Amino acid sequence: KYADRFRPAYDVRKARYIWLGTDRVFDAFTFDIRETPWGVMQVHAYPYDATGSTLIVETHEDVWRRAGFHTAANLAIGQSDVDAIARCSEIFVDLLDGHRLIGNNSRWITFTTVRCESWRHDNVVLLGDAAHTAHFSIGSGTKLAMEDALALAACLSERSTVNAALDAYEAERKPVVVSTQRAAQASLEWFENLGQYTHQHPLQFAFNILTRSRRVTYDNLRLRDPEFVARVDAWFGAGIGGQPGQPRPPMFHPLRLRGLELKNRVVVSPMDMYVASDGMPNDFHLVHLGSKALGGAGLVMTEMVCVSANGRISPGCTGLYTDAHRDAWRRIVEFVHERSTAKVGVQLGHSGRKGSTRLMWEGMDQPLPAGNWPVVAPSPIPYSPVNQIPRELTAADLTEIRDQFAAAAERAADAGFDLLELHCAHGYLLSSFISPLTNRRTDRYGGSLANRLRFPLEVFAAVRAVWPARRPISVRMSATDWHPGGVDAAEAVQIARAFADAGADAIDVSTGQVVKE
Repeated sequence: KYADRFRPAYDVRKARYIWLGTDRVFDAFTFDIRETPWGVMQVHAYPYDATGSTLIVETHEDVWRRAGFHTAANLAIGQSDVDAIARCSEIFVDLLDGHRLIGNNSRWITFTTVRCESWRHDNVVLLGDAAHTAHFSIGSGTKLAMEDALALAACLSERSTVNAALDAYEAERKPVVVSTQRAAQASLEWFENLGQYTHQHPLQFAFNILTRSRRVTYDNLRLRDPEFVARVDAWFGAGIGGQPGQPRPPMFHPLRLRGLELKNRVVVSPMDMYVASDGMPNDFHLVHLGSKALGGAGLVMTEMVCVSANGRISPGCTGLYTDAHRDAWRRIVEFVHERSTAKVGVQLGHSGRKGSTRLMWEGMDQPLPAGNWPVVAPSPIPYSPVNQIPRELTAADLTEIRDQFAAAAERAADAGFDLLELHCAHGYLLSSFISPLTNRRTDRYGGSLANRLRFPLEVFAAVRAVWPARRPISVRMSATDWHPGGVDAAEAVQIARAFADAGADAIDVSTGQVVKE
């Protein structure tokens, strides 16, 4: 009722859980994570009074199916899955320590994150789980509901009309709830993929479970438990050959990639500055990158450096498609090397269908008012209705662009760059081959993920062949397109693995900007 007024959105997750009770009283919030014959299963347990505890068993859907829990017959309303309860009692018999599991309409279900766009309609107002849900792994559901009720009562008391009170209630509570849901989502996703982390050293695993929601940071945890963080620092340092007795935060330890050693793990990410002329870097780039290098970063990255004039995003983008560009970049690289201890990396890319646009501050993604150059893409799909319809690349075009990447890589090596990054993210040319939203080809470069990766991997191979063997290559990728039917996190793992298998030394993970919608 009133769905058109409250406008709820439902994010139905895939992990399965069963909500139970037990007459064992735990002394604190307890996680029990274990390998079973079917995969990783975990318990979230906490005391609710002096006589019992809540105990939730959660597992990945694949584990749930392998364990045979999906075969339960249809249960009547209010009926518990007694077979599942009995099996969970067996699996966690040592944790229960002679105590029993208690069902109450307990069955395997999935968690749904509820987000209502509006919390009120006329004199009807939502609070708690009716308006919003937060995953049980951060234990905030009851607290949020009680805080909603307190805020609603206060607003009704302090405002002269019901409408004013409800407006104030929603304005006060929504930011708090959004923040909590953000933390809950991070925790939810961490537990959904728990099997990825169970191989970790106990200290590493403990650190990650404590910081999974991202609300507790390294520094915050160090304030809460300095002895624990000191143990983590010492373990991490010993594992990478750090000096005994000199613990430091992990980000300040050296990092080696092939023959390159960075003094720390602080990286200045690529930032397009749009101040070049005809692809030529200038004093602005010297000051920009030089100042970041002098600031103590281990690695400073250039903006996306384009492999051809037609591969630029805008007239202000830098390039490496002439020897003059190479020489200008060499001046900047030499300054960084001579005046700082930082290393410098170059990011190579091609704008694809997102090219021939104005400088960002003159109209982001808007075509040039005059002097547009032709844009290309795997398929003739414009980035937006106002952008050019790109020309679909032919086999000859693909060979030419591949060779342009290789030629730019050779110039980058001659300029002295320490690391090369291949830009396969954000909807630029190589990214648009990877995403099914932008690649509608029916030849060997479209369709399956393997086919969509074919051209980016061909470019990677051509670049790796000319880039010095002792210098590393990273790949920037969009881990999700943030759009239905696009690349998602599961496919992103396959993409990263494909580049790693091809010889990538690092994956630089970003997201989005693939489609305008």
